[in-house]
Amino acid sequence: MAAFDAMWRLASGTVGAKLFTLMSFDRELGVAQRFYSNMPEAYPVSGTKPMNRTSWARHVLEEQRVFIANDIKGIAEVFYDHELIRSLGCESVMNIPVVIGGVVVGTINCLHEAGHYTDDKVSMAEQLKLPGVVCFLLRERNQLMGVA
Repeated sequence: MAAFDAMWRLASGTVGAKLFTLMSFDRELGVAQRFYSNMPEAYPVSGTKPMNRTSWARHVLEEQRVFIANDIKGIAEVFYDHELIRSLGCESVMNIPVVIGGVVVGTINCLHEAGHYTDDKVSMAEQLKLPGVVCFLLRERNQLMGVA
């Protein structure tokens, strides 16, 4: 948990994030799972949800590119929970793919007020990729060892 908290602080200080989550993807099972949230009351870390084949999935999971939506309309086009996102004071999103062995294993998700994720912040997001890989590897190690 300390590593995930540190990742949130790093993301907040680097690109900014009111809402911050880490999401893993299991392509074999076709599911996604949130395993860290700085707002667990609004975005809990439990259960899985189906991975949907959308333009977002193609952009992030297949093309391995950072996804940006800088207004609530852009968020609503790809995320069903856009009303909850807006209620938390967030109207922009940056999803950073975490790639291990050439495969996207998850995303670092940063959300903030409208228009927040400028080109400069997208460039700075590169600094989050390696620490993100470390978090995902720690999670995988903990799962193998049966540690929560």
